[in-house]
Amino acid sequence: QVQLVESGGGLVQAGGSLRLSCTASRTIPGINSMGWYRQAPGKQRELVASMSSRGSTNYAGSVKGRFAISRDNAKNTVYLQMNSLKPEDTAVYYCNVDSVTVITGTRTFWGQGTQVTVSS
Repeated sequence: QVQLVESGGGLVQAGGSLRLSCTASRTIPGINSMGWYRQAPGKQRELVASMSSRGSTNYAGSVKGRFAISRDNAKNTVYLQMNSLKPEDTAVYYCNVDSVTVITGTRTFWGQGTQVTVSS
């Protein structure tokens, strides 16, 4: 079973930066997209950023221009660089990978989540 392990969360002051990492325990064949979601207390999980297999990116309007998603295929790792952090960015951030192959069908993988807290 593939595991996604996240790291890089923590406590930072408003205006600061953090970089989240998500590493898969092994190569996932047939990746459609990789992304980051977040869930704040009392709110639904929302998409923050995603990257397709071809490298096209998509960002939530609230983070556009501040966050950047990237990947290192050789390391089976996807990153989320977060700059100019705001208190409203406080949430648990989850890594997500969607894949599809003829053999496995459609699969979705989630990380365990990493807490990001931005103080004002």
